[in-house]
Amino acid sequence: MMKYIFNWAIMTLAVLISSYIIPGVAVSGIFVAFVVALVLGVINIFFKPILLILTLPINILSLGLFTLVINAFLVMLTARIVDGFYVDSAWWAMAFSLVLSIAHFGLHTIGNKD
Repeated sequence: MMKYIFNWAIMTLAVLISSYIIPGVAVSGIFVAFVVALVLGVINIFFKPILLILTLPINILSLGLFTLVINAFLVMLTARIVDGFYVDSAWWAMAFSLVLSIAHFGLHTIGNKD
């Protein structure tokens, strides 16, 4: 259970860092960042696998780059669901998802020093 809470905290910090770096994305507070991390995690668990399977031919032809479009769509869906989380365009959503992935990986690597 602590592992999930730690991962949620890391994701929240990554959302805050990413929204600070990307000018087209705004998070109104730390509580909203917690909610964004939770909603984005739930959306990634339930919808991303379905979207990846449905777009498999396009993903294969684009050598996996279409996954960036799917990630941008999921970030924009999260922005529609969570009040206080704003994304200006699909390009900013794509940039946000890239920076979020890098920040989450870096913070998770630093936090898991065994």
